[in-house]
Amino acid sequence: MEDNQRIPILLDTDIGSDIDDALCLAYLLEHPQCELLGITTVSGEPEKRAMLADAVCRAAGKTNIPIHSGSADPLVIEQRQTKAQQAEVLSQWEHRQDFPSNTAIDFLRETIHSHPGEITLLTIGPLTNIGLLFRVDPEIPRLLKSLVMMAGVYTSPNEHVRYPVEWNVLLDPHAASIVYATEGLPNVSIGLDVTTQCVLPADVCRRKLTGGALDVVRDAAEVWFRQRSVITFHDPLAAVAIFAPQLMGYADGVVEVELKSDLLAGMTIWDPKAAQKRNRVALEVDSAGFFDEYFRIAAK
Repeated sequence: MEDNQRIPILLDTDIGSDIDDALCLAYLLEHPQCELLGITTVSGEPEKRAMLADAVCRAAGKTNIPIHSGSADPLVIEQRQTKAQQAEVLSQWEHRQDFPSNTAIDFLRETIHSHPGEITLLTIGPLTNIGLLFRVDPEIPRLLKSLVMMAGVYTSPNEHVRYPVEWNVLLDPHAASIVYATEGLPNVSIGLDVTTQCVLPADVCRRKLTGGALDVVRDAAEVWFRQRSVITFHDPLAAVAIFAPQLMGYADGVVEVELKSDLLAGMTIWDPKAAQKRNRVALEVDSAGFFDEYFRIAAK
């Protein structure tokens, strides 16, 4: 990628639950090659999530990025993620409060149609908005340049991965199934296999999360640290995959999402030997290289 080449990006996020969404947004806001065309929110309390995204943007000096709230509930199952816990820090930071409900799909449709073949759609939450978008407007997948997702588990369990089901897919497996079955859309998934190799302890994060957007992230991280002593950089790794794909190794094949079994609903079933190669997944990562890249960009 040339140094002056800018990449138009739409970000779909459940910011406000896991702190890594805010970390991902902070990276995008500072990256000189990122043209962030807009942000959409998903999962419980999407309006509060939009407010939090706006607070992060304002802390970075970006006040003109469109932000739209999306679906609060999964397509079929009940919502497991009802609250945006980190929204409690909003009282400390300037932010918009007038976010109407359910404007995300219309915004995504209009923006993608206005930039055919140009936009990379980055999803770092449950895929409800995207599943709806693809069903409402089946033309959308062919109008995207690419789709990058933080979603799934793709290799055998190892020291880094304890669970066979990843949270973003688990929260709305039916939407994920729609997205993974879509033909003709270049896509890559960054799963727990690689993201769980990118972890920093709380004390290191407190030292490094400073300046601009990271000031809001640091405050929100204290909500996160009440129950955890580390941050796993799931979502930032998906963003870095757009700008520094060489930090990961990939394979092509087919991903299917388990829907029939209640016990395993949301499991991503990866077949690298399938004749059809519609899905690309990351299978390895240079963790040290990732952290160098992340803080080189995000920490100003």
